[in-house]
Amino acid sequence: MTGRGDAAGSVTAFTVLLMAALMSVLGLVAEGGQVIAARERAMADAEQAARAGAAVLSPGEAHLGGILDPGSAPALAAERALNADGHRGTATVSGRVVTVRLSPFRVRTPLLALVGIPSVSVGASASAEAIDG
Repeated sequence: MTGRGDAAGSVTAFTVLLMAALMSVLGLVAEGGQVIAARERAMADAEQAARAGAAVLSPGEAHLGGILDPGSAPALAAERALNADGHRGTATVSGRVVTVRLSPFRVRTPLLALVGIPSVSVGASASAEAIDG
């Protein structure tokens, strides 16, 4: 009977370690999904902002009464689109290409904070080229 008490203690230690491993995997799955979704949203918002800036450079915009301005107007249009989506970032124009860099932001990870990862930085960059027509 004395052997049974020793085995019960080892089962408890094994259970604690198994639960810690399962919680870590749960944190990776649940919060990893949140981080991936945030990256996809950030990329989509950066792409949309770049397209908004490139639209200002498009000759079709000039025909609709817009201004064809290779200066600051495309960058301002892209940055306004970023701000409308709740992001901060910068836009640059090089020829007919508008490039948007979304400033990194933090995604909170409460479960992963238990293993020392309280948040993950997410950012994005996208370019769009103005097309004719």
